[in-house]
This record gives sequence, C-alpha cells and structure tokens, in this order.
Amino acid sequence: MSSAAPPAPVTVVGLGADGWAGLTAGARSALASAEVLIGGPRQLDLLPGADCAGLRVAWPSPLRPAVPKLMAEHAGRRIAVLASGDPMFYGIGRALAEELGPDALRIHPHPSSVSYACARLGWPVEDTEVVTVVGRPVARLAAALHEGRRVLVLSAGAATPGEIAALLRERGFGPSRMRVLEQLGSEREDAYEGTAADWRREPGDPLNVVAVECRRDPAAGVPRLGATPGLPDAAYEHDGQLTKRHVRAATLCALAPAPGELLWDIGGGSGSIGIEWMRTHPSCRAVAIERVPERAGRISRNAAALGVPALRVVVGAAPAALDGLPAPDAVFIGGGLTAPGLLDAAWAALAPGGRLVVNTVTLESEAVLAERHRRHGGELVKLAVAHAVPVGGFTGWRQAMPVTQWSVTKPVADTQPAPDTQSAPDAKTQGEAA
Repeated sequence: MSSAAPPAPVTVVGLGADGWAGLTAGARSALASAEVLIGGPRQLDLLPGADCAGLRVAWPSPLRPAVPKLMAEHAGRRIAVLASGDPMFYGIGRALAEELGPDALRIHPHPSSVSYACARLGWPVEDTEVVTVVGRPVARLAAALHEGRRVLVLSAGAATPGEIAALLRERGFGPSRMRVLEQLGSEREDAYEGTAADWRREPGDPLNVVAVECRRDPAAGVPRLGATPGLPDAAYEHDGQLTKRHVRAATLCALAPAPGELLWDIGGGSGSIGIEWMRTHPSCRAVAIERVPERAGRISRNAAALGVPALRVVVGAAPAALDGLPAPDAVFIGGGLTAPGLLDAAWAALAPGGRLVVNTVTLESEAVLAERHRRHGGELVKLAVAHAVPVGGFTGWRQAMPVTQWSVTKPVADTQPAPDTQSAPDAKTQGEAA
C-alpha cells in the first residue's frame, strides 16, 4: 500500500441512476454525516444539498493517481466516496481497497448495471459474459464473440453502441442482436434495439449498457475462432513468421497458462503465442519482444483484432530488451535462441516453478536445446505435422518443417542461472518458429 489509511473508515456508497431515492437508510445516513463527499460531478449532482452538507470534491482526471493525494489531504475527516452501482464491480472500490486496505473501508453496495440489465432482459447473471470498455478499447469485445453467447458491454459513453456494431460487423457477427439499455433504474430508463448489420442509430444517452446476443455470419469470410489455443493461421496477419496452429496449440499446452499469469513471448513474430496466452483468461498478461519494428506493429494489430489489445509489445532484441520487464511466470522463446546470453537471461528471470518453452527448427539451436535438456531435464520433443495436398489427380502428404521443443519447469532448488556456452550463426534471426 502506498499510503496510510486515515483514522476514520472511508465510507463508499454505490449510487444508481435513481440517485438519493434509491439508497438504503444506512447509505443515506453515511452520506448525511460525511464531512467530505468525493465523486464524479454526475454522482455529486444526485445528492440533495439539504441532506448532504459535506464539502464536495470532484475526482480529477486521471483518477487513479489522485486517490492517495485526496485521501491524505482529508485524512482524519469523515470521508464518503461515491461510486456507480456496486463499488467493487469495475468501480472505485478496488482502487480504494488497494490503496487503503479493505479494513479501512465501509462499503454500501447498490445493484450494478449488470444486475439491472439482466433483470430487464431475463438473462441469468451467471451465464452472461461481461466486458467493460470504460477506459479500455472496444476491441476487447472481440475475444468474447462466440455463436449463441450473451454479452453485456459496460459502455464508455454515447458513441459506444455504434463502435460495438462496427466491431461486430468487422468480426463476422453482423446478424447479432443489440439492445441498448439507458439510465437503468431511473425514471428516464429507455431501451432500443437492432442488429449490428443494420445499426444506424445516432448516439443516445451516455449512461448505457449494451446487450449483445452473438450471431455469426458464416458467409462473412471471417475465420471461426474457438475458445482454445490453435486458432486458424488465417486469423493472423503475418509475413511467414508465425507459429503454425498445430505447433501453437502444443506450445500453449506446454506453457500451461493460468489466470493472472504473465508471459514473455521472446521473438514475437506475429504475436500468436502471446495473443493466445491472453485469450485463455481475461486476467492473463503477456509481453511480446520483437526486434523488427514492422513485425512489432503487426503484433499490435493482431492483438486488437483478436480481442486482447492490452498485449504489451517491446521493440528490441533480446536479451537486452528484457531489462526492466516485470518478472514472468512463463517464458516462450520462438526465435533468436542462440543469441549470446538469451537462454541465461530467460532462465534467471523465472522464479522457481516458472515454465520455459523453446521452439526451434535449426540444427544449431537444436544442439543448444539438447545440452540444456541434459543439464536441466524437462521434456524434449519433436513435433512433425503433414498436410494432405493435391498431387496431380491424387492426394499426398506434404511435410512441414519439424519443430524441436524443449519445455522445462524451473525447480525450487535451482536459483542460479546456468552459463551459456553455445552460440551459432542463426542468432541474428528473431521471430516465431515454424
């Protein structure tokens, strides 16, 4: 925590669009007795002056850096912070809990916009996926698009429905039904609907939630994307530096992503390993390291198109480009393996229990992997894939270049990096293997 909690607990009150009228007696009492009221201008305007006489302070922008400053400035006074709906659901409650600690807070939750929306739509909350684009790119929605899924999008403003419709059309989901729910819970509540393909509505109320019933158009020419690793190669923009789908699926299996974990994707190429790592769970994070600026730009475009625009791209050659990066839970090396010091840097960066997976297609790099396997153990496998192709009037097999893969978990007892004693001419090549 970056600052000490004030002596008096900070009260956090969730407000709906119905304002003061929708609050419980306990929430009203907390606001009435507060000496300082902190919130957004819209939220502060919902409080009656006669009942809430405390000093009103509007959040500055950006909000997060202002939290410790405002808490310190008003320490010792009775502070009430206003939130939209449930403060702990994509709300200010998270920032306050991280800053002050949960014991310093007294939270009065209000039904969230998701609860209201599901009540209006008759959708079970537990079966409804929620994507927020408040302060985040609309491209995040792409990862949630699957035939028949119901998705609620927490809107960033009046323009969001139109942006969602455009993304749905682009991703081959034009037939999807969209319903915009405005001012949920207030006397001005309203709703309207249409399909993404035919969406022509002008921007409406900025306080809205967008409900999407996903319907895919098979004739749109957009590859169908499943929920598991091994997306079609055609889903990626690439220049040949792409880990092909069958090898990619095996690689993600070896990396074994888990919620909240961070991957270093060294030699990012087209970004497919980092992208599909992040698609396994919304909290998974990845950093792609790519020395070629053109490819780095391609990684960012692929990440946005496939619903994980938060993938971080570092332009530079490893191992130098690894300096200062947050410690990874797993490392994938898909190119530049024989660059001096690269394997040592990756191994040293991993904490005990971290995973390292390396793919290569060259004899020189294969020799390096054989030596590392001898020293550290793990699993050394050769992945060979053949595709059926026309041979005259018949069909035959075309063998893809085989990929040698070494995967290993760093043991608890091994805390020292092993010296790198090998290098080879292909060190200058950095990009996804096979």
